[in-house]
Amino acid sequence: MKKLKIDLTNLDEVFPEGFSQEQIAKAKTLFLKKMAEKAHKFYGGKIQTVPKAGVFGFNWFNIWYTPGVSKISTTIRDDNDTSFELSNRGNFVAVVSDSTRVLGDGDCTPPGGLGVMEGKAFLMKYLGGVDAVALCVDSKDENGKNDPQKIIDFVKMCQHSFGAINLEDISQPNCYKVLDTLREECGIPVWHDDAQGTACVTLAGLINALKLADKKIGDVKIAMLGAGASNTTIARIIITAGGDPEKMYLFDSKGGLHKNREDIKADPRFYRKWELCQKTNPEMIKDFAEACKGADVMIALSKPGPDTVKPEWIKTMADKAIVFTCANPIPEIYPYAAKEAGAYICATGRGDFPNQVNNSLGFPGILKGALMVRAKKVTDNMAIAAAHSLAKYAEKRGIDPDNIVPKMDEAGVFAVEAADVAMQAIKDGVARIEMSWDEAFQKAKADIDYSRGMTKVVMEQGFIDTPPDEMLQDAIQWAVEQVK
Repeated sequence: MKKLKIDLTNLDEVFPEGFSQEQIAKAKTLFLKKMAEKAHKFYGGKIQTVPKAGVFGFNWFNIWYTPGVSKISTTIRDDNDTSFELSNRGNFVAVVSDSTRVLGDGDCTPPGGLGVMEGKAFLMKYLGGVDAVALCVDSKDENGKNDPQKIIDFVKMCQHSFGAINLEDISQPNCYKVLDTLREECGIPVWHDDAQGTACVTLAGLINALKLADKKIGDVKIAMLGAGASNTTIARIIITAGGDPEKMYLFDSKGGLHKNREDIKADPRFYRKWELCQKTNPEMIKDFAEACKGADVMIALSKPGPDTVKPEWIKTMADKAIVFTCANPIPEIYPYAAKEAGAYICATGRGDFPNQVNNSLGFPGILKGALMVRAKKVTDNMAIAAAHSLAKYAEKRGIDPDNIVPKMDEAGVFAVEAADVAMQAIKDGVARIEMSWDEAFQKAKADIDYSRGMTKVVMEQGFIDTPPDEMLQDAIQWAVEQVK
């Protein structure tokens, strides 16, 4: 085996000769999980709080705290909106979760979500120049059932400390009530990243995939596996963006969504699914394999694979089939297997495969855009604007079947996305302040450059240690041994 580099760019090259594509895919997944465990223990998590103001002498303590800070308290008391300027509130996001649906691992208990929520905060800061904090809460009632009202009450109580709320990993159907209630009752943007965020980036990938396949969004047949918060919102966003609902087919664990699904109709908590039951699948197809026949697009956000999606389903799809299998941490089918079955374009939620269609491309820029204009909410139009922004950015620098969306290391995309979202917020009438596109772009770029530059400096100065070489080699060796 080759030695693994600290930047991990040669990860595909370090496995033993003779490993099959399936073995490499499994080994990479195992390595990334083991390395995550080791690295998080090494650093004690990945987020800390540091001052952004200086201490230039003893009396500066009397400015940052008492008695000087009294002026800040009374000024905000008299005009609450000044809190966005006189505190960090205007650039501060709470990542709120009850950890009941963490990635593909289900209910992980409230503290079990901290790794993901800290990860969101990490990406917001580095990619979007936004400060964030993980808030994992217990939503269980006295009978041990998860109560969405507890999350609603918590967010409404703490909203005055933040410029926006990012909901994450809340199981359905609770996620629908939590989001829709808070979007209307809070004075700051509240959005569910598993829903609008995933939908935004999926739409961006679909826009460019359809361009490469020379197909139009209103003409294509779309089969969708999974009907949770992500896929139901993706369906709604695609319809809003021009997709034909009568050519869309959604499936949950009990079969196809259609107008005769009395089980969904009878449970008012699933009102979002019922809306789609009435719009999609007019033929009332019950079997996903049947829906795949002649389909131009498959979008799966369901049970982690790699055997959830069958190659024979893909083989029955239309020419130049587009296959998005985005379950985490393991896609419903690995890209190599989907390509072997005839897929023209494949995408997953992971960055170690081509075409990462993951909400990490969306939320840093979208929330930055919303914060800059002090938006009251993130509208569906703002999410669609972000999708077109991402698609256009990728198209401008060049797209191909293995490169349909920007990558997370393309730093320039997030400032462009933020500016486009800010303009849409103004257009939608949800912005409290107005600015030009260039002003928004320059503000976002400056904050992102600051965040990335600060991280670089503390790494160079040794305030962030480099993981020892043995950690990487031990993790890769362990993964290889598990697969052999």
